[in-house]
Amino acid sequence: MNPYVALLIAIVLLLQMPCAGIAQDDQVVNKIIAIAKTDNQTMNHVDVLSNRIGGRLIGSDAYHSATVWSAEMFKRWGLEVEIQEVGEVPVGFNRGPWFGKMMDDDGMVLHFATPSFTAGTKGRQRGHVIAEPKTKAEFENVKGKLKGAWVLISGSNTGAIDFSTVGNEKRKAIIEENEKKRTKEAEDTPALFYKEMVEAGILGVIQSSPVPIKALSARKEARAEMDFYENLPTCPDIKLNENQYKIIAQKVKERRYFQLEFEIRNHFKPGPVKYHNVIGMIRGSEFPDEYVIVGGHLDAYDVATGANDCGSGVAPTLEVARLIMAAGGKPKRTILFCLWAGEEFGLLGSKYWVEQNKDKWSKISNYFNRDGGPIVANSLTVPPAMYDDFVKITAQLNDINPELPFVLNKRTGNPPPATASGSDHASFIVKKLPAITFGKGDPKGYDYRFSDIWHTERDTYDMSIAEYMDHTSVVTAIVVYRTAMLDHLLSRKDLYKN
Repeated sequence: MNPYVALLIAIVLLLQMPCAGIAQDDQVVNKIIAIAKTDNQTMNHVDVLSNRIGGRLIGSDAYHSATVWSAEMFKRWGLEVEIQEVGEVPVGFNRGPWFGKMMDDDGMVLHFATPSFTAGTKGRQRGHVIAEPKTKAEFENVKGKLKGAWVLISGSNTGAIDFSTVGNEKRKAIIEENEKKRTKEAEDTPALFYKEMVEAGILGVIQSSPVPIKALSARKEARAEMDFYENLPTCPDIKLNENQYKIIAQKVKERRYFQLEFEIRNHFKPGPVKYHNVIGMIRGSEFPDEYVIVGGHLDAYDVATGANDCGSGVAPTLEVARLIMAAGGKPKRTILFCLWAGEEFGLLGSKYWVEQNKDKWSKISNYFNRDGGPIVANSLTVPPAMYDDFVKITAQLNDINPELPFVLNKRTGNPPPATASGSDHASFIVKKLPAITFGKGDPKGYDYRFSDIWHTERDTYDMSIAEYMDHTSVVTAIVVYRTAMLDHLLSRKDLYKN
């Protein structure tokens, strides 16, 4: 062959190679959009997570079920899967149904909840009601009435009360002060005589709660001290609708006799119980040791079903994996789909992964976190050095649904926090790793307020916004895939201030 002809052919082939890459990129993105329009499975994932599995507390059977199910989904779609052991809780906890009613002429069904890792009743238990004693004299006066009683305690529910410190010096000082004068601090300090009341045989304590009722968990220190044979809580901690609490408290004040009946099916299980991250992987075709990561936390408080916190993060993460695989995507760098354990107990899963993968730190292009409710992913705010890349990455997003516009903004870097908190992206940010996260909004005016649902009894499937969830999965799939298709890692210039 004429050497000049051979050189010309080589030049043409070289010029065509980037075009072929771009064409493949566009072809996959177009297919992602087409599949999502007719077969978006995001809300099906939320249905399984919330309605079939339910609240996914680490240490619960539900969390184990969610781990197995999500790993199986990744495998079914053709991903490589790792179920990564993160840690263990000394004792497990499962929640069953709960019921309560007031027994008198004004009888009513009671609206309440209990924190996780707290005691249930011994079947159905009925008893009279008294107000908590606040001084030694008051305690001695009601001591004979405590056995078989439900006790109204002061304060307002914020999720859980830590009774593990009821014997400390502060408590003693408050009791002594109460002997002299009722102080505001004393009035707001619940269950000063908790241990003594439990020893006297009370059925449980009842605290007023704003509605919707928030129910969290026994504090980390208290959970760590539990084991299956010793030191388990025995006294139910009931958070009662504040309006019903007022009615009951007034009856007690008027010295009217009535009874309350509760059946609370909280159960501890033998431990230790291990908990895991679930990580799906699409291995990169050219840069397998470089990473784009997307994720949300698999665990959820169990007072409701965890549809919003964080089914709204897990379901799109699963759907992004499914859409990319269904569209035939072959990313240049590896994409990790991470479902984190124990976010609610201190970002346990994401912290563990970051610490265990220091060798990958310099090779992470970005971690995209999803948390905070089922509103739509509609923006990215990036440092100037990333901006041109994200202009290409976000191309076509405004063509998917004009009613859900997407905006790209520039920003200057902020100093990383000293400690990781808030959500799983903080585990990356605290180490100065890239974790640019989508902005979210409610452009169609559903008036969704995450604060009304966060960690409360209203965190259920019916509070999800399907239109936003479906769109978020498509947007995230395109952004994640195109980030993985770049010829380079995203720049870290000015990502953080030193």
